[in-house]
Amino acid sequence: MKAKELKVMSVAELETKLAELKKDLFMLRMQHATNHLDNPVKISAVRRDIARVKTVIREKELEQ
Repeated sequence: MKAKELKVMSVAELETKLAELKKDLFMLRMQHATNHLDNPVKISAVRRDIARVKTVIREKELEQ
């Protein structure tokens, strides 16, 4: 997910995306704990996506 894609989304859409990413991160952590996760790099990729979404949300708050 690119920051450009996120900047065109509304705050409500971003918050929905954030909740979805947090749920995905939880599921990946559970799979990792039970040794069912094939690619542990996905965890860090989802964490970065969460950070990007939070950054764009904060930028939009500061604009207002």
